[in-house]
Amino acid sequence: MSPLEPPRARRVAVVGGTRIPFARSDGPYATASNQRMLTAALDGLAERYGLQEPGAVGEFVAGAVLKHSRDFNLARETVLGSALDARTPAYDIQQACGTGLQAVVAAANKIALGQTESAVAGGADTASDAPLGVNDRLRRILLEARRAKSAGARLKALARVRPGHLVPDIPRNAEPRTGLSMGEHAAVTARAWGITREAQDELAAASHQRLAAAYDRGFFADLVVPFRGLERDQNLRPDSTPEKLAALKPVFGTAAPGPTMTAGNSTPLTDGAATVLLASEEWAEARGLEPLAYLTAYETAAVDFPHGDVAGGEDGLLMAPAHAVPRMLERAGLGIEDFDLVEIHEAFASQVLATLAAWEKRGLAPVDRTRLNVAGSSLATGHPFAATGARIVATLAKLLAERGGPGRGLISVCAAGGQGVTAVLERP
Repeated sequence: MSPLEPPRARRVAVVGGTRIPFARSDGPYATASNQRMLTAALDGLAERYGLQEPGAVGEFVAGAVLKHSRDFNLARETVLGSALDARTPAYDIQQACGTGLQAVVAAANKIALGQTESAVAGGADTASDAPLGVNDRLRRILLEARRAKSAGARLKALARVRPGHLVPDIPRNAEPRTGLSMGEHAAVTARAWGITREAQDELAAASHQRLAAAYDRGFFADLVVPFRGLERDQNLRPDSTPEKLAALKPVFGTAAPGPTMTAGNSTPLTDGAATVLLASEEWAEARGLEPLAYLTAYETAAVDFPHGDVAGGEDGLLMAPAHAVPRMLERAGLGIEDFDLVEIHEAFASQVLATLAAWEKRGLAPVDRTRLNVAGSSLATGHPFAATGARIVATLAKLLAERGGPGRGLISVCAAGGQGVTAVLERP
């Protein structure tokens, strides 16, 4: 190979994954930091796959969406507090709800190009321990006081502090460009696509039932490590049914007639962390590890939701996967019918159903519902923003491996800011 010839891309193996059970906010993990949760998930992975010795992992890539100032260099600090070799490089990444999957893509690219043999990707988020910022008016006064050249000037600046300045800035679940929460945006999209309350409740109930069945058959035994007294996802309701969900009152889109979105068919605020181990085939073979699947394609997209055709549904806040998936499949020469399993992140039941409808509108075949989120998804597990992508990759890889033969799985994750991250896993 000449110096100017680009390296040939290698196959990237998904070896396995580990996460802690996800918990509802202000619950068992209320005092657990992003770093503490991410360390627990990473230590579980290290123990399961023997990653403690020097050089075992080439790189660690992870992130969080809700970050304190103490979360500076989160991935690297997590490594330093974990069972991994302290010489393992690490860096942070953030793309809202797509963070975990984007971390997987970033790590996979280096493996594919031969820049490293193994990497761990993941993410963590706590909605319980959300950062509180200093009121902006108070911040400006404090900065002025710091810049003051004399004690008198400093006291003069501080004398302007008023009780109202002491009210902290609390993170808002709202898009900066529109002021609407993600749920309110999803309600607009649900109306645009004609998504019914009944269809949403059916999908939500199926998510809980399938997750419960997966736990009961031991599917998560090597994917979930206990943490702070939890062994299963706290949000899981095994007895969930469409009839029970139908009794809940709508909480989003209530200003418009016929609201359909409830707490039961929407994802709750959640705390948790997840990691996934990626490697070259040679690295896995040398360690006697059988790859669960291979990451073979990925695509990102974004929509102009502040100015786009929101009312028509095409550029709704959470509709970027409706654009990313058709592009990715066209490039790969695949159709929906070529996938044995489909994993769509369930931010809201309505968003999943709108995405399915949009794929069909764009010419893709209907998704066989028996292949959709077969082990449950975010409506049942919960959704710690940056952890969801790694959870889905590890879950889908194991589901493909369970089948015992060749298979292919599709991943679709929507994200705040009108973005989407999608990927394909295959097992030859």
